[in-house]
Amino acid sequence: MTLINHDLDELLDLVDNEDQVVGKLERSKVYAAKLNNFRVINAFLVNKKGQLWIPRRTSHKRLFPLHLDVSVGGHVSSGESYEEAFERELKEELNLSLQEIKFQKLGALTPHQHQVSAFMHVYKIFFDEVPPYNRDDFMQYYWLYPEQALEKINNFDKAKGDLPLLIRAFFL
Repeated sequence: MTLINHDLDELLDLVDNEDQVVGKLERSKVYAAKLNNFRVINAFLVNKKGQLWIPRRTSHKRLFPLHLDVSVGGHVSSGESYEEAFERELKEELNLSLQEIKFQKLGALTPHQHQVSAFMHVYKIFFDEVPPYNRDDFMQYYWLYPEQALEKINNFDKAKGDLPLLIRAFFL
C-alpha cells in the first residue's frame, strides 16, 4: 500500500467516463475547477438493527464543516486503488482495520450515471458498537434508521451532498 501524507495537497487521479486514469491533479485544483472525474470511497457502519452510524464532522474540516457524513469517506489518492483507500480511511477515521471487521461492497457509482460528486465505491461495514473514531474528524454521532437520517437532513440538518443519495440508493 502507498503511504501518502494527507496534510499536504494530495494528488488525485483524474479519470474518464470508464473510470480509467487520464491524468493527475492536486485536490485543491480539482475542487477549484469543480471537477467530478476523481475517485472517492464511502462506507456506512450498520448495526444488527439496521441503523446507520452517522457522524458529524468537526468544525475545522476544510470541506463540509459540522455536516453529517458517511461513517467512513475519503479521496482515493493518485496510484491508490479503491480498496487501498478504503483500508486507509477506515484506519484514519475509525481506528479499525479490515482484518477486524466484516464488510461488503455495495456498489460503484459515477457522476454521469448517478449524479454523485465523484466516481465512488460504496461499502457496508457490519458493526454493532461505536467505533473508536478519530476525534479530529468527527465531533458527535447518531445511530439512525435510514428514514430517520433522511428526516434529519430534510429538517435542515446540514449534510454532505451525497449522503441522502447514498442512503436512498443502498438502504431504502
